[in-house]
Amino acid sequence: MAPKDRPEVPADMLSRVRAVMDTLPETYEEPGWVGIRWRVGGATIAHIFGGEDQLFRIVLHGQPADVVAFEHLGPPYFRAGWGADAIGLVLDGATDWDEVAELLVESYCTRAPARLVDPLGLPPAPA
Repeated sequence: MAPKDRPEVPADMLSRVRAVMDTLPETYEEPGWVGIRWRVGGATIAHIFGGEDQLFRIVLHGQPADVVAFEHLGPPYFRAGWGADAIGLVLDGATDWDEVAELLVESYCTRAPARLVDPLGLPPAPA
């Protein structure tokens, strides 16, 4: 069976993610194995892509409580199948982009070195 094509991520979704990522120190964008990913140093902060099922997803990194919650909330949330702290959302017309922005910042804070996170003056992550 031939693999299904993956759709390109819509420009408006990329723009929304870029608007947040462009504000975070030393973050850069690059092509992922599919879709687009953002990194700081060698660590991936977020990866947005279209799936073979034609749905769009964003995978990020979260605190342990986020991972547990995402695992149990159900759609549009999911626990990614790799990495102990990898979480994700299916993106569509009902996506709460304010929540996505918060999750992007939290993901940055889990992956970026303290020298970049501390000057941002963000509240500490819950333990």
